[in-house]
Amino acid sequence: MSAPKNILFIMFDQLRWDYLSCYKHAHLETPHIDRLASMGVRFNRAYIQSPICGSSRMSTYTGRYVHSHGASWNGIPLKVGEMTMGDHLRKVGMECYLVGKTHMRADAEGMARLGLEPDSLIGARVAECGFDVFERDDGMLPEGPEGFYDPDGAKSYNEWLRGKGYESDNPWHDFANSGLDEDGNVLSGWFLKNSAEAANIAEPDSETPYLTGRGMEFMDGHDGPWCCHLSYIKPHWPYIVPEPYASMYGPEHVPPVSRSERERENPHPIFKAFMETKVGEAFSRQDVRDAVIPAYMGLIKQADDQMGRLFAWMEDTGRMDDTMIVLTSDHGDFLGDHWMGEKTFFQDAAIKVPLIIYDPSPEADATRGTVCNALVESIDLAPTFVEVAGGAPALHILEGESLLPIVRGETADTQRDYVICEYDYSASPVADKNDIPVRDAVMFMVATERWKLIHFEGGYRPMLFDLEADPEEFYDLGDSDPHAEVIAEMYDKLFAWTRRQSQRTTRSEEQLLEMRRKSGGRGVIIGVYDENDVPLDLTVKYRGRKAPNMKARS
Repeated sequence: MSAPKNILFIMFDQLRWDYLSCYKHAHLETPHIDRLASMGVRFNRAYIQSPICGSSRMSTYTGRYVHSHGASWNGIPLKVGEMTMGDHLRKVGMECYLVGKTHMRADAEGMARLGLEPDSLIGARVAECGFDVFERDDGMLPEGPEGFYDPDGAKSYNEWLRGKGYESDNPWHDFANSGLDEDGNVLSGWFLKNSAEAANIAEPDSETPYLTGRGMEFMDGHDGPWCCHLSYIKPHWPYIVPEPYASMYGPEHVPPVSRSERERENPHPIFKAFMETKVGEAFSRQDVRDAVIPAYMGLIKQADDQMGRLFAWMEDTGRMDDTMIVLTSDHGDFLGDHWMGEKTFFQDAAIKVPLIIYDPSPEADATRGTVCNALVESIDLAPTFVEVAGGAPALHILEGESLLPIVRGETADTQRDYVICEYDYSASPVADKNDIPVRDAVMFMVATERWKLIHFEGGYRPMLFDLEADPEEFYDLGDSDPHAEVIAEMYDKLFAWTRRQSQRTTRSEEQLLEMRRKSGGRGVIIGVYDENDVPLDLTVKYRGRKAPNMKARS
């Protein structure tokens, strides 16, 4: 074992933190991910920065809060000029490649303004979130009456499927994400009732095994040092999985729903709006949960088996000895908890994610198999990777902190006492249905180990949860007079966060300190009455000079 030469950064999409056996799921056994946890550090309080794919990922890739990078919802481009982990890593000699999903949208207008051609090396990196692309597969190729959601979704995967005999204009949908009835009719995975069907595809040809194979192909062909972002599409919807996983779990394995009638009694109006979405109403039904959750569990079981395949290959090829492995998710999934589906609110089901870091170096031996309860954010990964690569994180740009001191036993905690999550829902149907102005359709969460406060723009009262007395987050104390002092204290933390220096990204703290001390040597003299009031060497260019008298010249 030695210091890691490479980094394998594994991200699943929509994987809940508590749907792994190492996080104490009652029925799901995930031995391969559990084994990784036994070899590294498992983090119990890891939080994302936004409860939706695009903005969450942009925070992870930039190491910056949504408020800083501005890509605040799916489809909103990451603006030209935002540095990403690829930029930081290449600066210290480590390549950074993508295999899978980013949900990145390029700032085409910004690139055109600066003359960046998308087919140039720099233009391609700007358009691909700073990654060099081995294969991008955002995995989403749904088609509606106005066309495809993402015309480039599953592009290479669909070509690969056709080459294996899956004949269709969209094999991603017709085979990988749909069932089939006895008459040959496609049972679309978009309809939740079909989640109980087995996907009409041979299991090795489905999305998760496919991307695992592509990840191994990348590692087999690259010497390093590299960071490979192996970014899986599942267990994100459509919720449908091939056999044998489709039959592994049934309604009897579905965990009890975590919700309370109290949540629907005089609820906060914005929370009420999210509970009343179509997906919220659907997942409030037990028949929907009984159809969907066994498939969701099957997708996770398949993912764990693919981790077993991947880790065995890495051990056989020696990659396990020189590669740090980081495994996480971009957000969770309500699955009916709190009367909601999807992920777009701030309870832990949506914003808390699994995070496991395995470091092969001897310095990490003391922490193997340990659990860390520190408050951690997804923005911490970018500075961690820079430090692993041998660099010093640019902390005037990167807003997280390196987790390497925790992984290597130098400390047990982070420096923060709260975490932040943001959600801009101004482009969502919820804002339209409830006639919420664009500027008001935004909310912020600040959480400590004990308290969670949610602030809403638009003049609404906050929500507050006591995570110690109410870990299920059923009792909203946001209008409780006895908790006014706690609410004020949490707002103080939120305001302190908003006052951080986040946009001064062109000068480091060290450079600013140097500028303080050296500016006098540049010859700018302000407020000096007599040349003898300052060191004479600072005014040497202003003394002993001669010039002709030009005052009387007409």
